[in-house]
Amino acid sequence: MNMKKIVFMVMVWVGVLTVQANGYTYLTFETTDGAKASVPVSSLTVSISGTKLTAGSQTFTLTNLSKMYFSNTDESSTTGIETVDRSQLDIDDNTEIYDLQGHKVSKEQMRRGVYIVKSKDRTYKMIVR
Repeated sequence: MNMKKIVFMVMVWVGVLTVQANGYTYLTFETTDGAKASVPVSSLTVSISGTKLTAGSQTFTLTNLSKMYFSNTDESSTTGIETVDRSQLDIDDNTEIYDLQGHKVSKEQMRRGVYIVKSKDRTYKMIVR
């Protein structure tokens, strides 16, 4: 992609930033290697200098950016791990339980080990001890 096209696309993104950011808390950038960095929209400033784009405290080489999008979570620091309280566990007849080999098991078949539990509201890992 030539530099003029990249600069034009960034200017368009910046121009619609205020309209598109309504309701979102982060602007997330994804690079060609899959790395993600999120910048809070509340304090967002975007500038271009040569082949570099600076958004907030993050700086990217324009040719290494694969996409950017608005989100409500800081995807650069999301671990995917959250604590589930026992009161949140809702294993009922509609809940699907899988072992780590991907086999569907019933609640009665669960032995010691790690399971993936998929309920109507969430999916989580469960350790049975």
